[in-house]
Amino acid sequence: MGTSSVPTPSLDATPDGNGSGHVRLRIPARAEYITLGRLALTGLSRLRELSDETLADLKLALTEACSNSVRHAYGDDEGHIDISFALLDDRLIVEVADDGSGFEPGDAGENGDEELSEGGLGIAIIRSIADEVEIGGGPEGRGSRLRFVKLL
Repeated sequence: MGTSSVPTPSLDATPDGNGSGHVRLRIPARAEYITLGRLALTGLSRLRELSDETLADLKLALTEACSNSVRHAYGDDEGHIDISFALLDDRLIVEVADDGSGFEPGDAGENGDEELSEGGLGIAIIRSIADEVEIGGGPEGRGSRLRFVKLL
């Protein structure tokens, strides 16, 4: 029996005592681990009251962002996804990054029919939920980074 090369999830939470919090989570780039990001988001929602609808929308946006990394970042190779949450007085900032093969921001369905192509629909969903969306290169110039902001 060999050992698995799947990275172990890790969590770094730093609440600041005044209802704000910062959480960083590293998960394997596999669909079954996306739930951990959703659970972290639920935990943050206990620091600041969010309507059920807003929390459900944020979970959907997070799932779509993570799913893009799972589907496109590493192909058949193993890798990880970094998720960070920053809960501020007036907003929640969520960032999903990987160091996989990356993509051109224009590939993310920023216009017309491309928006509804495979993979582009997830970006369209995130844009409809968030107040701000940024898509770019990942850490150290590799991979991809999707950042969205929801005003509270």
